[in-house]
Amino acid sequence: MKLPALLTFLALSSYAAAQAPKPAAPTQPPVAKLDPAMGTNKKAAIDAEWHDVTKWGVEGRGWADQERKRWFDRLPAKAEGKVTPAVWNLSRDSSGMMVRFKTDATTISARYTLLKASLGMPHMPATGVSGVDLYARDDEGNWRWVQVTKPAAQTVEATIITGLKPGSREYAAYLPLYNGVESLEIGVNKGAQFEGLSPRPKPIVFYGTSITHGACASRPGMVHTAILGRRFDRPVINCGFSGNGKMDAAVGDLLGELDAAAYVIDCLPNMNAALVTERAVPLVKQLRAARPETPIILVEDRRFSNDWITPDKHRFHDDNHAALKKAYDELVAAGVKGLSYIPGDHLYGDDSEGSTDASHASDLGFMRQADIFEPVLRAALGK
Repeated sequence: MKLPALLTFLALSSYAAAQAPKPAAPTQPPVAKLDPAMGTNKKAAIDAEWHDVTKWGVEGRGWADQERKRWFDRLPAKAEGKVTPAVWNLSRDSSGMMVRFKTDATTISARYTLLKASLGMPHMPATGVSGVDLYARDDEGNWRWVQVTKPAAQTVEATIITGLKPGSREYAAYLPLYNGVESLEIGVNKGAQFEGLSPRPKPIVFYGTSITHGACASRPGMVHTAILGRRFDRPVINCGFSGNGKMDAAVGDLLGELDAAAYVIDCLPNMNAALVTERAVPLVKQLRAARPETPIILVEDRRFSNDWITPDKHRFHDDNHAALKKAYDELVAAGVKGLSYIPGDHLYGDDSEGSTDASHASDLGFMRQADIFEPVLRAALGK
């Protein structure tokens, strides 16, 4: 092609390209508006009046008259070096602790600092691991849920609830399940009446595993131990130690010091049949020697909610249950009084829907456990 013709061709090509319709710009999806309820709690009001809960005490803090490493530790300082290092470290979590107070406030806040920066777990939300969970008595005196904090940092200063209907009522705030607490204050709107309520005596004492510890409740008030505490209107001491509830004699020594309404021993998920055979009878005799009249309830391990399709797990539970039942029968035959027994087959229900990860309870699983525990405890307590 000669140069003039080439230049003409290029010019026409450029003009055609310029006139061609341009492809449409890719459309962006609309930005979703976040539901305000899905965010963290609003910050507490500047003029809130704050009340340090250590001034009147929390329930679920056993051995309260003994020296502590930290005020919110579950075990006394003397336990360090006697219990295993794992149990000691887990005892720094505030699981089972609950503070009661009475107020006519229309706004209630919490200001607290957590021991650990990790606020949640892959299978358990921050509200359960690190939240403060608020309940109140209704006009009939029943405990009803109010609201929970939604922590996003190691230090929390948040309005739990505002717009409460007028009137003075009793409240209970459950402390975090899988985190420790360094300090905790309850805040109310300026000028509101406030009274801290002292811890009540004769707690139900639970000794167990991660399930007793609280995995995987969505919030602290939904563990079966807390549910039962409300149903019986009694304080609870939670000695659940994740992965380390093994009927240890050192823990038994500590439990025997408590003036308990009842002991619930729920350690089998962390044990095998041989360990159950070795330790169940000695632990019961140890507690009975320390507390001759206190009811003791032995609990079989819950079944993995998928054990219907995992034969090894099914056999594991069968063996554990048989070992505990044999120990129970031996104790009864030896004349040990005040014993009760809870089978484990139906603790999570029968539809495989009661757990978060096959092993640990969901809120549904905890409610089902509480339903099974309740009549046995009621009979043991004579209620």
